[in-house]
Amino acid sequence: MRILHTSDWHLGRTFHGRVLDEAHAVFADHLVELAQAERIDAVVVAGDVYDRAIPPIDSVRLLDDTLRRLSERTRVVLTPGNHDSAQRLGFGAGLLREGITIRARTPEVDRPVIIPDRGGGAGLYIYALPYLDPDAARESLPPLLDERLGESAPATTTSPDDEEAQGAPRPWLLARSHQAVVAGALRLVAKDLASRRARDDRRVPALVMSHAFVVGGQASAESERDIRVGGVDSVPSEVYTALGAPPLAPRCGTVDYVALGHLHRPQEIRTRAAGPRLVYSGSPLPFSFPEATTPKSTVVLELGPGGVTSLERVAAPCPYEATTLTGTLEELLGPRTSGQTGHWVRIELTGPMPPDAMARLKERFTNLLAFSHRPPQRQRREAMTVTRSSDPVKVADRFLAQMLGRDPDPVEHSIMEAAHDAVKHAAAQG
Repeated sequence: MRILHTSDWHLGRTFHGRVLDEAHAVFADHLVELAQAERIDAVVVAGDVYDRAIPPIDSVRLLDDTLRRLSERTRVVLTPGNHDSAQRLGFGAGLLREGITIRARTPEVDRPVIIPDRGGGAGLYIYALPYLDPDAARESLPPLLDERLGESAPATTTSPDDEEAQGAPRPWLLARSHQAVVAGALRLVAKDLASRRARDDRRVPALVMSHAFVVGGQASAESERDIRVGGVDSVPSEVYTALGAPPLAPRCGTVDYVALGHLHRPQEIRTRAAGPRLVYSGSPLPFSFPEATTPKSTVVLELGPGGVTSLERVAAPCPYEATTLTGTLEELLGPRTSGQTGHWVRIELTGPMPPDAMARLKERFTNLLAFSHRPPQRQRREAMTVTRSSDPVKVADRFLAQMLGRDPDPVEHSIMEAAHDAVKHAAAQG
């Protein structure tokens, strides 16, 4: 089975105010072409399809068009991430055309999407876990664990006094953490996988989709949204290796691949124990200046009865270049930066900042999107105490010195004097 793994599209996102619709459309074209060229059996999108719960209309149209084109060539499985609204993304999931599956409901975590092989039999089990918010999943998972696994409340959950006061035992909850709810969902997966493999006449590979921060993963600066809940935002890799550590884990074997979403940096989480390959496809586009230094890609993998037989990262196209430039004004306006004048630029100016610095930088870099100034280190001066008797012009000179990284020149000083005189004259006339 040939699978294309992608995630974190964030349709509707902007980059320092620049709309990314055209860049997302370029990636969509690339994805459709890749699915056809590589003869992909299924595309899995592991969360954060949209950037926010209520996406822009253009983003909805782009997703609709992309899914239509992909479904004409292969099967598609989507899950919501922490940015998506599971209810909105999953609306009408049962009415979708054949070949498109959206798994947005917790009760469906142990009901795999079965990808048929060339002979029409089961070729791959895909267990598509939506993003499991701990505050909601810690309540919705226990009834499923009770019904399908016979898991009961821990002994400390209720007491006789509680039952007598309320008339019935309180519903039990999982711990308020991503680890607890993901482990609970994976125990359900293990039960279903064990029963299927007991019936299968040959081993069918299995893949889990999960949107989470796995321990050992590297985040991208200024890019991912924090998913910390109760101070805990990560899931140990062992949770996936042991499928939540259910008693029947040895009977079902293991899954072969975990298609991860949430972290925007392409990477694989290495584990000591034998088990599935845990892989982040990463986002298809850079969404911050620090992230722009990381190559973007989509994962193409092949699975057989023995597990993953090949894995390749295919570079994703990006129609914009985001660059951070650091230096003095003279350096930034010099020949060193001549190749970046058309990039989307963040400037970190060092040294003095003349009054016309921004105007000159914007003239050279038409796509200047972010700016910061780091004044030169000056000799420590005695702090100036400003009182009603302080000379306003001297206070203004001191302010200019701090901002410019040098003492104001005679022209700048005379401007401040003229401004002060004008204010005094206006006050006297009033």
